[in-house]
This record gives sequence, structure tokens and C-alpha cells, in this order.
Amino acid sequence: MVYLKPRDVQTLPIARDTLVLRSRSWNRLRFEIEYALERGTTANSFLIQAEQTALIDPPGESFLEIYLAALQQRLDLQRLDYVILGHVNPNRAVTLRSLLNLAPHITFVCSNPGAIALRAALPDHDLRIQVVRGEDSLDLGQGHHLTFIPTPNPRYPDSLCTYDRATNVLYTDKLFGAHICGDQVFDEGWESLLEDRRYYYDCLMAPHARQVETALDKLAQLSGEMGEREAEPPSSPLIYAPGHGPLVRYGLTELVHAYREWNQQQKSQELSVAVIYASAYGNTTTLAQAIARGITKAGVGVESINCEMATPAEIQAAVERAAGFIIGSPTLGGHAPTPVQTALGVVLSTAMPGILAGVFGSFGWSGEAIDLIEGKLRDAGYKFGFDPIRVKFKPTETTLQLCEEAGTDFAQGLKKAKKVREPRQPATTVEQAVGRLVGSLCVVTAQQGDVSSAMLASWVSQATFNPPGITVAVAKERAIESLLHSGNHFVLNLLPEGNYLGLMKHFLKPFNPAEDRFGGVTTQPATNGAPILTDASTYLECCVENRMECGDHWLIYAVVERGKVLQPDAMTAVHHRKSGSHY
Repeated sequence: MVYLKPRDVQTLPIARDTLVLRSRSWNRLRFEIEYALERGTTANSFLIQAEQTALIDPPGESFLEIYLAALQQRLDLQRLDYVILGHVNPNRAVTLRSLLNLAPHITFVCSNPGAIALRAALPDHDLRIQVVRGEDSLDLGQGHHLTFIPTPNPRYPDSLCTYDRATNVLYTDKLFGAHICGDQVFDEGWESLLEDRRYYYDCLMAPHARQVETALDKLAQLSGEMGEREAEPPSSPLIYAPGHGPLVRYGLTELVHAYREWNQQQKSQELSVAVIYASAYGNTTTLAQAIARGITKAGVGVESINCEMATPAEIQAAVERAAGFIIGSPTLGGHAPTPVQTALGVVLSTAMPGILAGVFGSFGWSGEAIDLIEGKLRDAGYKFGFDPIRVKFKPTETTLQLCEEAGTDFAQGLKKAKKVREPRQPATTVEQAVGRLVGSLCVVTAQQGDVSSAMLASWVSQATFNPPGITVAVAKERAIESLLHSGNHFVLNLLPEGNYLGLMKHFLKPFNPAEDRFGGVTTQPATNGAPILTDASTYLECCVENRMECGDHWLIYAVVERGKVLQPDAMTAVHHRKSGSHY
């Protein structure tokens, strides 16, 4: 969905002496997997003006001009003492350089990994940096005594949270965020935000479940959710102020509980994959995130490892725990960077020959590193869960689809191998009874930008009269699942009895990652943009209203907006099963 509203900065007091400056983009900000719902985003920055002034998490280059204009309307930059950074990335460097040009006296406050990244991003400046560690603090006066909590993970090794006891605001940076744009500053009606927060968690946090759990424990202890509270508890309710999306006040307890529940789901998976990577400009990291998203949605755990930060012992331990591994690398000077070469050596000496492997990477002019890693793994006898993924420069929307589906295929390959090793059990009486349920044989089709997908479905039912609504059960590992979030559109194509085998066989066959599902099939575009199968007996144009997590499936409730019977005399094909344990 494309909005015509220009980017802007929304400014509002959120606590005593404290402002939020929400840089808003109503459209998709960039091609990274966590933005794929296309609901825009806010880059939240915070200004505390006490005896000394601190600015927390200025946004990236995309918002530079409008952000500086909004900031200078509310602050003489000569009064700016500190810039506190929850994390440092190249995209933020341009904004920081501009702030330094206007206020060269400022002191940056960040973790030690953040300080290393900051000096690398701004090598032409003589920086004032205050490196903070666990339990370090900063007194801004007027009661604003800031406490810092390092919360590192492989994706953000410099991650730092900041707590202001005077206002009971905890600035959580990447934790508890959501990429959604709107006028809502706080989380009133927080239940409606859970889908976006879950998607954000799945993309950014799920591959680091162990580190996220450690961070939650640290924050809980600090905010009084665990352990003894201090003698004089804060007078105002606790607020979590994330770097993206609405601030968390009304649904805070529920969101923390949800994070712990999602973490537990990840840590309890029987199978896991080690995704080991390094990145020169962030592009290989983006690919790693998309692949990890595909793996986790298929019900397999991920342990993401940035080999630039991890020790050989940590890499070895992760590979020993994993049922398969995937290595990603940029190409620098015709070679893989040294950390990747070290990690590759650890993998070759640790992983059992014959287990599933994968290779990916982004490159500028050549991709020798990918070829090198593939050759070494092939010579060592490892099997590949997908063809090596080679991406020139920055990934696109189609590239992200390719990576996500490759990750899902990899996970399904691990699950199939596990089933082969286990003896097949006969269907129970319950499974036989459930198998007697029948459903209409349909094909669900969806199109979003350059990405399209389809699936054969029989778990379909009418759900409501007014408005006319249906439910569709979608397995979590289905490629089309990513196109069936609230607000997305799709077409339900009902197949005709006696003339459905061709379409059924076509959509049952295995597709390669990002392969066109509609090659050789006659279609026409629906009003909502999704393909209509011209050989269907009936089609319904639908909009997803809601979705509910149900074990290994998502239950999609959609409102039917349009529909047409194409073959008035045809009966709808139905699907009969012998067991409720499979389709």
C-alpha cells in the first residue's frame, strides 16, 4: 500500500522534562525483511532537558533534514551535552556527523562495541566518548539519574538500554519495537499491535532468543518486575520507549509475557540451525535475517552468529548444538574476510559430514567468497539445503522472498530427514476420526508488489454472514503466509469437481525459492491485484481482517469484498482424507 503523505516529525511530551521526536515514514523505509508488512515506521528519538541535556537515539540519514529542523525548534544545540546511542550503524553516521558539525562539544554515550563502531563510522572526528558498562550511570540533574544496561546480541553487539528513574522511562532501543506508522504515540488498544510486534520479534529477535532472554531478565530486575523493589518506588507507571513504533505503557506486562513466551517457543524447538555470517556494508546481514525468518516460521530454531564478534569456541559450541548450518559472507578483495575464514575452519573441523549446509552472500563486483565456501563444503561432503544465494549490491523485495523461502526449504529438509530416521506410527483413532472432516478444494493466491505466491488449500470454511467472511488455515512454513497479514488481500479460487487435477498437481509440486507459482497457468488480475485462476469454478476477493496463532498453523479470518461464479453448473471439489495428521 502506497501513501502520499510526506515524511514528518511528530513531537510530544511523554514525561517530566522529556520529549519524544517520532520521525515518521508512512511508506516502507527500506528493503529489509522486518519492513515487509509495509506499514511504514517511526524512528523514535528522545530529548531529556534537565540541568544537562541528553538526546537519545537520533534517527538515520533518511530523516536527517526534517529531524534536525524539528530538534532545533525545541533546543539550542549549544545546550546539548550528551548523545546516548542504543546502537551504532552506518545509516546513523550521517546524522551524527551533522550533529557534531552543529555542536562539536557533545559527548557520546555508548557501550564499548558501540564506541568501536562509532570511531570507525566517524574517523575524521576527534570524538568525546563516554563508554558505559553494566550498572554505570549518568546524572543529568533534577533527579534524572540515568542507568545503563548493555543488552548485546549477535545482530546488535553494541545494544544498550537506558533507564531514567525520575520518569520511570526505560529506553529499550530495538527491544519491544514494531514497524508501524501512525498518530498513536502510546499503545492504547495494545491488542491490535500484537501482530506487528510479533512479526518484528520474529524478524529481529527470534534468532537471538538466548540473548533476548538475558536482556529481559536484566530489564525485569531493574524495573522491579523481579527481585525486591526499592524503598521509594517511582510515582509514575513504567514506560518502555522503543526505537520504533508506539511507546509501551498500557500493555507492558502482556508484551513482556509475550516476549518470554515467544522466546520459549524458539528455545524449545527440537531442531536448530546455526546461521554464521559477517557483513561489510550490512547487505549480507539483511540476507541472514531473511533466511533466519524463513527457518523460524517453519518451526525450527535459529542461532544467529556474527563471526566478527564471536569467538571460535562460541562458533564451535553453536555448530555442535545445530542440526544444520548456513554461512554468509561478503567478498572483499576477491576473498572472504578473515572472521569468515576462521569460522569456516571451525565448521569444517566440528560439523558432522553429510549434514545440511547453505551458503549466501552479497558482493559488489565479484562473488569469489561464496564460490570458495561452497567448494570447501562440497569437498567435505556436506549436503546443501538450497542453491548458493548470490546477491549483487543491495537486496530487493524479490531477493528477500528468495532468502525467506530458501530458509523455509532448509528447515523443511531438516524435518524430513528427522522423520526418515523415526519409525512411522499408524494413525490413532482420533487422527482417523479428524480425517473424516472434509473441505472445499481451493487455491489461495496473493500478490504484494513484485512478490506473488499461491497454495493449495482445503481447510477453508465460511465464518460469518454479515459481513460475509471466511477462515483459512495456513501452515506456518507456507511461503504465502508472509502475504496474509492483517490488511493484506488475496483471492480464494474454488476448484470444480471433475476438472481439478491439473491445477491440483501444479500447486502441489515443489517450487524453488521465489519461483513463479503461476508459470503455465492462465490467470487474470483481480480488483485487489491477486491472480484469479481462470479455470476455477468460483473466486472470492478477500481482505485479511484478523489472524490467530493455532499450534502449527495460522488461522486467517478474511472479509469477502467481491466474488463471482465462473462455472454456474460446476460443483465444488472436496478433499477426503484418511488421517487428521496430514493434508
